[in-house]
Amino acid sequence: MSRTMIQAAVTMNQLQQKLDLIGHNMANSQTPGYKTRNSEFSSLLTQQINNLNTPENAVNRLTPEGIRVGSGAKLGAINNDFSIGSLQTTNRALDLALRNERHFFQIQTGEPGALETNYTRDGSFYLQPTSAGADAVMLTNGDGEPVLGQNGERIIIASGFEGIEVRDNGQIVVERNGELQVVGAIGIVEITRPHLLEAAGGNLFRLPDAGELGYVMDEVVEQIGVTNLLVESGMLEQANVDLATQMSELMVAQRAYQFNSRTISTTDQMMGLINQLRS
Repeated sequence: MSRTMIQAAVTMNQLQQKLDLIGHNMANSQTPGYKTRNSEFSSLLTQQINNLNTPENAVNRLTPEGIRVGSGAKLGAINNDFSIGSLQTTNRALDLALRNERHFFQIQTGEPGALETNYTRDGSFYLQPTSAGADAVMLTNGDGEPVLGQNGERIIIASGFEGIEVRDNGQIVVERNGELQVVGAIGIVEITRPHLLEAAGGNLFRLPDAGELGYVMDEVVEQIGVTNLLVESGMLEQANVDLATQMSELMVAQRAYQFNSRTISTTDQMMGLINQLRS
């Protein structure tokens, strides 16, 4: 296989990953709190071949002499766009939208003995019975995973209340026998380095191991106390996916994929002709 065919094949493989990423963005354009994922490409190893050494070639020349031979391109990084999406009114008490783009809800995932704290911008929450039965309910996300409070614990509420609401400072208030009671507060954190977050599936994010990347967890995750104007109750943040931009990137990626595919087929035909001439 020629070097040109190797370049094209390597690039096609990476372009397929970009196409998958664009498809993922478009499929989640209606997912509350979803953040667009953008891809960055980088060139693989490139070799400079100085095959033009005549002194006259350097006169008034603006580009390097010779040719550059590379091994294609690769998907260098996938970055999340954490800009705030548009807010949609739902008038549902447990639908919450965060006001600050660096603020996140905390969701507990995993099995007992291997629990992990993940982060999300999706504020569509629900009440589900706990293992104690009908005496209490727990605040969860749409997948039934517990939402953590400001104390880092699950939010458990005794049953028997007539109504529930979440104030703009994150406090959870229930009505019992005509009286309002504060029964907890949703734990909201600020991620000071959101570029460290990586997708954990299910519209969740996680922070990688602090020891490997050399950061201090307390410097990256800051607990937000009960302050005003943290959340909008009865609203949901929509995905920040721009479908027009995604369609444009899709067309460019498809054309690049077709170009590299044609490069392989054309090179194969040329090699076939050369073999025929040799024989």
